[in-house]
Amino acid sequence: MSDERRIVPPGPPNMPRVKPNRFTRWAAQQVLKRAGWRIVGELPNVPKLVMIVAPHSSNWDGFWGMAVKIAIGFEVRVLGKAQLFWWPLSPLLRRLGVVPVDRSSPKGVVEQAIERIRQADKMWFAVTPEGTRKAVKQWKTGFWKIAKGADVPILMAYFHYPEKTVGIGELFYPSDDMAADMASIREWYRPWQGKNRGTV
Repeated sequence: MSDERRIVPPGPPNMPRVKPNRFTRWAAQQVLKRAGWRIVGELPNVPKLVMIVAPHSSNWDGFWGMAVKIAIGFEVRVLGKAQLFWWPLSPLLRRLGVVPVDRSSPKGVVEQAIERIRQADKMWFAVTPEGTRKAVKQWKTGFWKIAKGADVPILMAYFHYPEKTVGIGELFYPSDDMAADMASIREWYRPWQGKNRGTV
């Protein structure tokens, strides 16, 4: 197996994909390779899911996460305030996978996200469950509610800075017990260390 394949795993058939661009993919792969970062685990072959990423303790997380996204070529969606979608920023935000959400809507952010996932043929929806770069005692439960409401699994991904690793875990299917699920997910993240802290 080549060094490139060990750094960047291939994407499965049902993975939502961006329009292919060989140069940008190669450039992102080279950034990860030269910086010593690698990707472990396998992306699941499902068209819809909610992806959570933790620990989120540094602005660098966004940089490395974007490099991984470009290197593999998968499409992921995140929510952004509708007020941000003005010219000329809106085309760039949409290109980066940002979906406008109206926080004043009676439906609420969770319901809007559920609706968008249900209507899409393929959508990987990403959330940082901590909601901030600072350490928190409790994670926000929105990602669980979105996955449960849209009837899609949760993909747990992580940063582990000591080994310069972006990890992809197994799919987690929400049960009817949100508290138990949240506790199990937090426990799964216990070993991983972000740039400035862990998750517990």
